[in-house]
Amino acid sequence: MNTIQNRYDFVLLFDVQDGNPNGDPDAGNLPRVDPETGHGLVTDVCLKRKVRNFVQMSKADEKGYGIFVKEKAVLNTLIDAAHDDEKVKSKEKGEKTEAARQYMCERYFDVRTFGAVMSTGKNAGQVRGPVQLTFARSVDPIVQLEHSITRMAVATEAEAEKQQGDNRTMGRKFTVPYALCRCHGFISAPLAVQTGFTENDLALFWNGLSVMFEHDRSAARGLMTTRALVVFRHESKMGNASAHSLFERVSVRRKDGVSVPRSFPDYEVSVAADGLPAGVNIVPMTV
Repeated sequence: MNTIQNRYDFVLLFDVQDGNPNGDPDAGNLPRVDPETGHGLVTDVCLKRKVRNFVQMSKADEKGYGIFVKEKAVLNTLIDAAHDDEKVKSKEKGEKTEAARQYMCERYFDVRTFGAVMSTGKNAGQVRGPVQLTFARSVDPIVQLEHSITRMAVATEAEAEKQQGDNRTMGRKFTVPYALCRCHGFISAPLAVQTGFTENDLALFWNGLSVMFEHDRSAARGLMTTRALVVFRHESKMGNASAHSLFERVSVRRKDGVSVPRSFPDYEVSVAADGLPAGVNIVPMTV
């Protein structure tokens, strides 16, 4: 099993145009925002979901690439299935949890990538995933727009009678005119050894980040696009430099004369590639 042998830190840039990248259910599905600064937010959970969906579509039922946390899944049923596996059943009582944990890592891509809490049923333990993401934050403050929308139909006969045949349903839709968002990520080689996260898994993950929005289109999300993926590769498992010192090398700023950005070309992205710390290099990525 060729688990990764290097630490990685990365910066992901993506944007949204006339859409809601990650509505907040506790705020009527308004786009998430930092109330003190006005910057837009997209949760790590939202981004992981898009990667999960990409893997589920691209790998279908391929062995070792199942998705544990997916739509309509009953998690305890999947955990129980691990305990029903013959290899797990043959273990002594004190070894079953670890055997079930290994089974889940081998079977599910998202478990060995992001980790999972699997102690809710027959107990497959907890997995701390090697890949972790921060919330994404917009480079500039965002504007939350609210739009009235009309459906030329109603759901029930009672509604039709109430409107005397007009048959209209009014609704609301929330969008952000434009936002360029920045997310930071970390990949731990020691944790990859524990979950079995391989070089093939890593390549699939990079591909997922690059094209995840291409397979997640909806009217609500508008136009979302991955714009840049800057990956720092460490020669050692434990790393050769601090993550923050590498992230500071990636600069995103509005171009001169742009007061209200409305597209990616309104920004200038630069990476200080000269004088990198010893043992760190930038991995070329295509998005």
